[in-house]
Order: sequence, then structure tokens, then C-alpha cells
Amino acid sequence: MTTGTAVHSEDFTPLADGTAVRRWTLERDGTRVRVLTYGAVVQSVEVPGRDGTRAGVALGLPDTAGYETYAGPYFGALVGRYANRIGGASFVLDGRTHQVTPNEGRNHVHGGTRGFDKRVWDAEEVPDGVRLSLVAEDGEEGFPGRLEVSVAYTLDAGGALRIGYRATTDAPTVLNLTNHTYWNLAGADSGSALGHELRLAGSRITPADAESIPTGEFAPVDGTRFDFREPKPVGPGYDTNYVLDETGDAPAAELYDAASGRVLTVTTTEPGLQLYTADHFEGRPFVSCAGIALETQHFPDSPNRPEFPSTVLRPGEEFVSTTVYGFSVR
Repeated sequence: MTTGTAVHSEDFTPLADGTAVRRWTLERDGTRVRVLTYGAVVQSVEVPGRDGTRAGVALGLPDTAGYETYAGPYFGALVGRYANRIGGASFVLDGRTHQVTPNEGRNHVHGGTRGFDKRVWDAEEVPDGVRLSLVAEDGEEGFPGRLEVSVAYTLDAGGALRIGYRATTDAPTVLNLTNHTYWNLAGADSGSALGHELRLAGSRITPADAESIPTGEFAPVDGTRFDFREPKPVGPGYDTNYVLDETGDAPAAELYDAASGRVLTVTTTEPGLQLYTADHFEGRPFVSCAGIALETQHFPDSPNRPEFPSTVLRPGEEFVSTTVYGFSVR
């Protein structure tokens, strides 16, 4: 398959139960990305810095045993069927109450106990990358509808990583997909990512309660620590959904590491972006705040919040979503 991206695959370490896992490598214009069929995980992203030195900027683990052991941080995984949280692990759709798996106290988070991050996906080469796909059967983790879902990881000219999601269902359901990569532009093994400079095009957030469930409000960021509309260093303590001011080609976020000169630019068709500073990594393979997650997605608890953009997918419709992570230096 002749494209601008070099693509190859290889056997990776199998799961503990012996299930085979493959690793795909994409390379173009200085960017090298490795993707696993387990969890559709972005295992690594390597890009050059100001001095031309290429370094890994995405937190990843060396084998599948690591991903099975440290499942909670969702390192680089595709998260679904519903990314983020559903309050009370239940929602009403077309007059019917659906009880989904409560796996964070009484609430549901990131697809449940065996979400998409814990599945082995089918894979095939496509122009400039790889497409992974799976089927989530009706009733998995309590969600209605047989869902056919795919994600294409491709590299654009210039080395930007494009993530394209698609899904269809045979019954009304809810769907919220994201990629859960943690970024450290100084290098994945460099320690804390705090101090990276962030600009985030969100003038409002959806405040959440002590269980991280939105209250339903839209709160302006003016005069608060949540205001990143002008670039400033990232501190600790963020696990916050931003309402993006623009979607599409307009940059939703830009992350910058002054020491290396690396810049990460995020564009997305999604209405929200979850900023997470990973304050709870202690005792795991990385120190606290070793990476900053910029998760493009719909809002938490949208199935229970009619005032939020809808996450309902119906038969005959196709879910289509695109996020692009671009890399440059300055």
C-alpha cells in the first residue's frame, strides 16, 4: 500500500491468558507512533525537539503485562463505550432505564470493568496507518445495542497523528469515545509534566461534585485557575471538562515545553476536552503528574443531562469523530 506513511506490524507480548497482540508502527516526517491491538493503545509517540533529537512524548508501558497490571490509568487507550462518567451508573433512553456497570463507587467510568481499553481489536492496514475495529454486543456492561466501532490511526503530512472514530448501532444507545494518552513533551521518562505551558480554547467548564459528576452548570473561567485562554504553566489538581469555544480546524489546545521546544496542538470535532493532570500516579510506573491528558470527548454524564450535547446514537446513523494531534517546535 503506497502512502506517505511507512507502516509495519509485528507480534507483541500476548495477554496473560495467551491471547495474541500485535503492534503497529507508523512513521512519517519525523513522527513515529506505535499502536497496540490491545485496547487500541497508543503505546508511544516519538517526535523531534528543537535540537532535532527525537524523544517519546506519550506515557506508555513496555509490554501487555504492564497494561493489564496498571489498567486504571488507561495509558494511551481508546476509552468507551462511554468515556468519562455516568452518574449513578444509570440513564434513561426513550423511556427505558439502563443500569450500567458501577466501577467507580456508585458511578460508571470509562466503559466499565471490561471496556474497550481491555479488548483486543481487529486490525488492518489503511492508507497512511492502521484501522482497528471491534463489535460490542448488546448488553455489554449494561449498554443497549450491538455497536460496530472502528478507529483509524494515521499520520498526515508533517507527522500529525489523526484519530478518526466511526460507529453504528442496531438499537438506540449512548456513545462517547476518547483516546487517553498522557503527554510529556520533555520526554516520557523526564518526571513531572507540570510547568508545561497550556493554551486551551474553552471559556466555560462544567463544574462537578465530589464524585466528579457534573452539576449541570456552565461556569465561566474568567478570573479562575481554570482560565487557559492565554498560555500559562499547568499546575496540579485538574480533572476538568472544558466546553470548547470552537471545533473543527481551530486549535482546541496547545501544549508547549520550553526546554525541548516541542509543541503539541490539538484540533477536534468534539464539543469538550477533559484536562487531567494525573495527580495520582504514585506507586505506579510514573510519578504523580508525569503526563497531562487532553481528552477530546462529549461531556461527562451527558445521558442524564439534556442540557448537554447529546451522546445518543440511533440505528441508521453513523457516529463520526476526528481528533488531530499535531507536533512542531519553536
